[in-house]
Amino acid sequence: MLRKIALLLFLVPLTLSMKAQLKAKNDCGLINVDVYKGWINDVKPNADPEQIKAKLPCFTLFEKEGNESKCGGGIYYEDKDLKFYIQREYLVIGEKFKGKLSVPLLGASQDDLFGWFGNPKVADPGWEAFQTAYGTLIVYYNEQKKVNKVIMSTKTTDEIDLCNE
Repeated sequence: MLRKIALLLFLVPLTLSMKAQLKAKNDCGLINVDVYKGWINDVKPNADPEQIKAKLPCFTLFEKEGNESKCGGGIYYEDKDLKFYIQREYLVIGEKFKGKLSVPLLGASQDDLFGWFGNPKVADPGWEAFQTAYGTLIVYYNEQKKVNKVIMSTKTTDEIDLCNE
């Protein structure tokens, strides 16, 4: 009887550890941002969450869309400095973004933007918003007036509702 208990105590932790298998993380490959079309890997910020996750399966956190979620839900790629805000229909590209932009915005000087996008529709000392064919492009500047954050939205500057995070 004592042997059976000892065997059981040995086998239970062993079988539990067998369930904890190594799993390969989904790979997104090269992430391509088309700044003029307003999409990442052919997905716009107003796409269905399942479509976003299918095109970019390497997300680190998924928060279901809804009013009870922070900022209306999101798909986050923390290791790539990329966030999709589902309900609010915009995405954020941070300065540590791992991917390729069709226009080299991150680190670009504020003076360079006129050549790419013309005059901003709305401007503030720390950011500028440009009207685009797909909606709005917002760029944020650091103290050196270099772009350190990009927001792309399918909404206009009058409609967009940014999350205070």
